[in-house]
Amino acid sequence: MDALGQALSLLATGDTETWWTVGTTIRFALWSTLFSALPGVPLGAVLYLGRFRGKRALAAAINASMAVPTVVIGLFVYSFISRSGPLGFLNIMYEPAGVILGQSLLALPLAAAMTHTGLQKMDPRYAETLLTLGAGFWRRLLAILREGRFVVVQAVLASFGRVTGEVGVSMMLGGNIRWHTRTMTTTIALDASKGEFERALSLGVVLLAVALTVNALSHLAARDA
Repeated sequence: MDALGQALSLLATGDTETWWTVGTTIRFALWSTLFSALPGVPLGAVLYLGRFRGKRALAAAINASMAVPTVVIGLFVYSFISRSGPLGFLNIMYEPAGVILGQSLLALPLAAAMTHTGLQKMDPRYAETLLTLGAGFWRRLLAILREGRFVVVQAVLASFGRVTGEVGVSMMLGGNIRWHTRTMTTTIALDASKGEFERALSLGVVLLAVALTVNALSHLAARDA
């Protein structure tokens, strides 16, 4: 209880490092969610609308990729952006851009899969009506996304929650550098290993609050869908 009290005190008194870490985590997560949703949501809609060879295989690959451990994603990206990698000239290793890239790739399959699954619950007559009226593929795609906007909101929220709580990618690609790439999860891992539980616990409280908020918003979107 004493540790929890000190943890809450760090949050209440506006401890600079604690809130900087929170802000950095949210900033990374927002950019990662954007860069994963921009291709992921349309990809999910294409899987719903499209009629093409290999569609089932692509959907299965996307669903399977969601189970890939975060450290594997981190290792994959590391091999490309490290100094000896083909993208080493970008110099984004141990930089915010590297973390955001890794987190975006981590969340992209989730955004696509959730969009695809959610749209399948829509009345199929809507898409059929658009086709009957002569709407082209891209117009149908935009109409489906507009009609399934709450599905899109759920996919985006799930992607945000996914990257906010991950640790493997952030640790491998960001290096857990203080005042630069340190996030809530990497700070918790570091402080807990050193026995400094107060800041770890305070950040755990914030992570829990973020998770509950995302879950509540997702339920609201599901109710309105």
